[in-house]
Parts: sequence; structure tokens; C-alpha cells
Amino acid sequence: MAQHASALKRHRQSEKRRERNKALKTRLRHLVRVVRESLDSKDAAAATASLATATRALRKAVTKGLIHRNAASRKVSRLTKAVHALRG
Repeated sequence: MAQHASALKRHRQSEKRRERNKALKTRLRHLVRVVRESLDSKDAAAATASLATATRALRKAVTKGLIHRNAASRKVSRLTKAVHALRG
């Protein structure tokens, strides 16, 4: 690793970003898992509520550059389809 100040600062910044991104991606996976678990337990009310939370988080992750917009859109679409199928 380079030893000049700008390279050291760049390394610190990238580490900070990596930690933040890791935490946010873990949170996203958790929110999607909560929706899937409520779908498995056939709880329509909980599925609808958790879908709203997960959708908002996925869309926000796109604006932050965390995940690709098509990937988020695909996840939202599939979860929404499953929740609507459960509701009737």
C-alpha cells in the first residue's frame, strides 16, 4: 500500500464505505427475509406491512448506489406479486 497522505486517506474512506455498504446490504436481506417469512406463515397483514418497509428500503438503496435499479425492481416486483397472490 502506498504511504502518501492522499492514498492513506483514500484507504480510510473506502474502508468506511465498505463497512456502511455491508451493513445496509445485510439490512436489506433481513427486510426481504421478513416479507418471505410472513408469506410462508400466510399472514397477509404482516406481509403487506413488511412489503412496504422492504420496498422503501430497496428503492432507497438504489438511490445510494448500493444495488442496481433493475435488481431492486425485480425484487420488489416478485415480492409484490407474492403478497397480492396471498391476499386473494
